[in-house]
Amino acid sequence: MPTTIPNYALYGDEAGSGWLERVHIEQIHERSSLYHYDIAPHVHEGLVQVLYVTVGGGEVFVDGRQWQADAPALIVVPAQHVHGFRFRPEIDGPVVTAAQRPLESLAAVGAPELLPVIRRAAVIDASGAPRQAEALLPLFEAIRRESHIQHGGGAGAGAALLMAVFVQIARIAAMRAAEGDAADAGRTRRSAQVERFRALVDANFRARWSVEQYAQALGVSAGQLSRLCRALLGVSALDVVNARTVHEAERELVYSALTIKQIAGWLGFADEAYFGRFFRKHTGRTPSEFRAAAHSQLARHGAQDAPDRLATRLRRA
Repeated sequence: MPTTIPNYALYGDEAGSGWLERVHIEQIHERSSLYHYDIAPHVHEGLVQVLYVTVGGGEVFVDGRQWQADAPALIVVPAQHVHGFRFRPEIDGPVVTAAQRPLESLAAVGAPELLPVIRRAAVIDASGAPRQAEALLPLFEAIRRESHIQHGGGAGAGAALLMAVFVQIARIAAMRAAEGDAADAGRTRRSAQVERFRALVDANFRARWSVEQYAQALGVSAGQLSRLCRALLGVSALDVVNARTVHEAERELVYSALTIKQIAGWLGFADEAYFGRFFRKHTGRTPSEFRAAAHSQLARHGAQDAPDRLATRLRRA
């Protein structure tokens, strides 16, 4: 990610490993009050955030798009999306920050229909779905309890509970869409293009599309597409494509039992050596070094059996 847009774990905190962070929960006002409720644009490289605004509200900015979020509202900010907030001082409600890759792996196995919900930035009015909204606070409270448990399994339980939160988010979003909610509110033409570009990257990054192919699909030149990405995301179009590939490669290396050769082929690389050079260029490690270090860290965090449990087949995402 660009040096001009900070990459944090939690806002103001140095970023860490995007697959090892425990599920973290706090109240929105706890951190935002330290910054006078004005959170400058930043990214979370491997983390997804879910905010449930129960009191107050404010403005949400994601990838050049602006929303007004008034309680009750849900805010989903996936990894690698440039975002910021301008809250009113009375804002309150829980905010959960979690590693996105293991969540995607869980969803790929048990609830693949949730993958688009996890990966798409959204602000959802929850006022029209009282039953689903009522189910949310007990889930957030359960996540809070698990976050304080020091025994093994706390992170896994927190992730499972967050998946249940995403189930409710998907239901509320579906209800709002059926009611004709203004999904395009606050979306400029440029932010709409970026959103479509991200969707195309999700659909075609394994085919190793070039920037020119994405630009052609969007009806713009490659130069225009990169200028658009730099203006709204702070990176080039190629950076967006490469980051998506690295994100998926890291997820596979940590949470699947596929060989590196199999991962390379599934991600569209001509051979294992080419994949290795690409991965090292973008992470500073070879795939085997990355996998060994990640599994060692997982073991130290009490999750040594996680890769084996998820190894069945996680690449359907």
